[in-house]
Amino acid sequence: MERLWKQTLRGFRNSSSAFGFLLCLDFGNPKFSISALLNSYFSTAHSKKSKYYVFKHIDDALALFKHMLHHTHHRPCIVELGKLLAAIVRMKHYKNAINLLRHIELLGTVHHDVYTLTIMLNCFCRLNLVGFGFSVFGKMLKLGLQPVNVTFNTLINGLCIEGKIGEAMRLLDNMIKEGYQPDLITYSTVVNGLCKIGDTSSALGLIRIMGERGCSPDVVMYSTIIDGLCKDKRVAEALDLFSGMRGNGVQPDVVTYTCLIHAMINSCQWEEAKRLFNQMEASDCKPDVIIHSIMVDAHCKRGSVLEAQGFVERMIQQGIKPDIVTYNSLIEGYSLQGKIGEARKVFASTTSKGCEPSIVTYSIIINGYCKAKRMDEAIEFFREMTQNGLIPDVITYSTLISGMSQVGRLATSLKLFKEMCVCGLVPNMTSYSVLLDGLCKHGCINVALGLLHVMQGRGLEPNIIHYTILIDGLCLVGQVKVARELFSSLTVNGPHPNVYTYTVMIKGLFKEGLLDEAYELLDVMQSRGLELNIIHYTILIDGLCQVGQVKVARELFSSLTVNGPHPNVYTYTVMIKGLFKEWLLDEAYELFWKMKADGCMRNSCFFNTMI
Repeated sequence: MERLWKQTLRGFRNSSSAFGFLLCLDFGNPKFSISALLNSYFSTAHSKKSKYYVFKHIDDALALFKHMLHHTHHRPCIVELGKLLAAIVRMKHYKNAINLLRHIELLGTVHHDVYTLTIMLNCFCRLNLVGFGFSVFGKMLKLGLQPVNVTFNTLINGLCIEGKIGEAMRLLDNMIKEGYQPDLITYSTVVNGLCKIGDTSSALGLIRIMGERGCSPDVVMYSTIIDGLCKDKRVAEALDLFSGMRGNGVQPDVVTYTCLIHAMINSCQWEEAKRLFNQMEASDCKPDVIIHSIMVDAHCKRGSVLEAQGFVERMIQQGIKPDIVTYNSLIEGYSLQGKIGEARKVFASTTSKGCEPSIVTYSIIINGYCKAKRMDEAIEFFREMTQNGLIPDVITYSTLISGMSQVGRLATSLKLFKEMCVCGLVPNMTSYSVLLDGLCKHGCINVALGLLHVMQGRGLEPNIIHYTILIDGLCLVGQVKVARELFSSLTVNGPHPNVYTYTVMIKGLFKEGLLDEAYELLDVMQSRGLELNIIHYTILIDGLCQVGQVKVARELFSSLTVNGPHPNVYTYTVMIKGLFKEWLLDEAYELFWKMKADGCMRNSCFFNTMI
């Protein structure tokens, strides 16, 4: 038997190393030591004939162990000891279980069987010591004990926990070669490990192998792979597997539907998400509060807040109690539409419905006030939050700092930034970027540079977003030469400029009338595989119009209508605005009618420009 598994055990320590390790285990709390255990008072009412043991406290389990070893007339039953050890493992006291097993061995009155050694092996695996687990496996073979499926499943799980999926797969292969029949747990463990490392293709292959060996996947395994495919954005394959699953007679559960519906929403397949939800409602699998919250959030993000509100009301009618996550989505939906009053009504109703607002809830409404530029109300709500005992986090502070910066209240932004640091919160990359953006947009370039140095002094290296903000700020105050030098240094030393960095630099060159350099940089950008989208072209056209280069802007706009990307309402708006600025009224009105003919819907930004 030992020779059969020689290859499997190669590279792992022998069994003596595992037991040497036992003597060095640090149990931290001396009352759980063996000497204390043997002197403790036995006070458990568990029957030896029970199917399994359940303990509220580890002391009770240790006391029973002492009783079994020292207060019984006959040698303790290894089966009952196994049940006791299994109970200790279920309590996650793995080190205690290992120590007790070692004590059994030292006494020599009770001999290990395959189950007690498998328990020890499991404890090592749970402690991320799978190497010692294999040492126990080696001891099992030397004792002539026949491993069971649970033994292999435990080792495979231990390897997967440590991310050694390749070794887990090899152990599975060796198991099959030696005549063992892997069960559903064996395959499920490997599938779960494969999906965790993103290897869903191998997981799918394993399902096919299972079928050939007469082992059918269950709903958990299908759901695991479907979730992995969805995370990999392979939603078409996920839907195919979902159909195959139902065709094989395996009924999806709430987890399966949740994975798929969430993936459909994320991939903008809204109709498919609704179809799946309706299918779920029509089946025996009833949607829970999580899937309802996902649907409410999707409605809100699509701008259908009234539908989301109706969805919540229907939830309540069906006896499904919305949680604070559900209400947060609804509050955010109203806030993003500028309907702060409605958002506050929902907020006020949460407490009466048994849901206490969280820091996220407050932050959402603060963000709504900031978007609407109602900064005094944002601050008032912020103070109300702290008075109610909630401690603001970095996101809350960053939201307020951004709002204050956008309206030019830079002194308040800096004060909030300092307050955040004094409170012990560590500003993150976003905190620095929103403050940096505000400073640069309002011409405080020296303060912005100082903030960048503070950031570096605290061990945070600025990324391309921070440098892009700074380049844009330098161009706004006319320091295009400095901006150009900074841009050049990034192309050499990194972080490397992205498409937005190129856009702001090109816009700065246009602003200074350096058209040749701007077009040269545009060519360099495209030669490096960075393609402008319509947002970037709109920024460039706007920049040209602002510096009076309307003719160049018009040529660029015309090239878009021929070669793409196709202009959107904002592109049309900035071009029409530029034409009006130069009193080219006929061309402006001509473009207006072209915009209508192209089916480009006009919005409030457009009408404000026309007025």
